[in-house]
Amino acid sequence: MKRTTVYLDPEIEVLLKLEALRRKQPMAEVIREALRTHFAGRPPQSPPGMAEFESGHGDKDDRAEQVLEELSFGAD
Repeated sequence: MKRTTVYLDPEIEVLLKLEALRRKQPMAEVIREALRTHFAGRPPQSPPGMAEFESGHGDKDDRAEQVLEELSFGAD
């Protein structure tokens, strides 16, 4: 498990403490459970901007040498 720091608004901190007391659990466990519930069933999302610029060619790997030759890459 990784340790981290979370900054809370005072109102949220009070609610968290009350919930932890009600459940007789540490605040950290209440937070972990809330985060698990929040992210459950959601597929991981790519970072913004990832795969925004598609060339339209699905065969880039197969055409690498051809593309480099067309661009005169490595030519003297």
